[in-house]
Amino acid sequence: MPDTVLSRQSPPNAADLPDLAVSISGLSKVYGGQNGRPKTQALTNVDLAVPRGAFFGLLGPNGAGKSTMINIMAGLVNKTSGTVRLWDFDIVAQERRARCAIGIVPQELNLDPFFSPRETLEVQAGLYGVPKAERRTDEILDSVGLSDKADSYSRTLSGGMRRRLLIAKAMVHSPPILVLDEPTAGVDVELRKTLWKSIREMNARGTTILLTTHYLEEAEELCDQIAIINHGQVVACDTTDALLKQLDNKTVVLLLSENLEEVPQAMQRFDPRQPMPNQLEITYRPSSTAMLDILQTAHDIKLPIADIVTEEVDLEDIFLQLTRSTPETP
Repeated sequence: MPDTVLSRQSPPNAADLPDLAVSISGLSKVYGGQNGRPKTQALTNVDLAVPRGAFFGLLGPNGAGKSTMINIMAGLVNKTSGTVRLWDFDIVAQERRARCAIGIVPQELNLDPFFSPRETLEVQAGLYGVPKAERRTDEILDSVGLSDKADSYSRTLSGGMRRRLLIAKAMVHSPPILVLDEPTAGVDVELRKTLWKSIREMNARGTTILLTTHYLEEAEELCDQIAIINHGQVVACDTTDALLKQLDNKTVVLLLSENLEEVPQAMQRFDPRQPMPNQLEITYRPSSTAMLDILQTAHDIKLPIADIVTEEVDLEDIFLQLTRSTPETP
């Protein structure tokens, strides 16, 4: 579905589709200072490659440059230097086609309260020049679970329904790239799952998803690749699994069936903590210490283990490590 949108005369051959949905090279943005204030470097030589069909996460603290990058892609902000290609269309030289290749779901609920969802999608399709015979209004509303609200005023929709309507609005021209800017901010857990079900289905049908979110567990669960941006620079970009392996740290907690007055001599080489009398907490590096060594030592001294709890590295650990320090400006 998304792969056939850009040429209405004849569908492209699969072999002609680009390998990269988004290709950014040397992108910089400097905001000019006003009223005597200094200029602000929002982005510095950013390189980014988002493969076609990926579910790609773009993470970073507030003010890192994520919104600037998205606004440049959307044509709302002019870049200072560098190149940006969307579906292999240059955003400057091939502006019209590049804009047709992308759909943006903003953080803000920018909907006309007096339009129904059906009217909202029809107007948006008209703005993109989609002929009436090719519009998929009912299909899109059904895909986001809004068929039964198609003719209700948008102002009567719940917050979650409005979020889904924003996604539907971004899909009227069948863009192969969908950018979701904090789409679940302020949304309850149950509704968040409903939204992600719809978005996963879009991705499974071939739409490339570019997601920004502050819910790190959400990015870890959904995204197959992640880039982390800080102070206008990409400080990490890899598959989610590879990023999680960057921190050589694991923790194991031995829950004991009886209290210990002190840590056994044989276990002291693992430098354990004793948060409670019946617990030993050991943080170790898998590259130099094997879990089997810890458990074998505990077994040899007949440590009364009732249970074992392990704590794996998560995306939050990676995020904090990479954004804690300020990168040097080239």
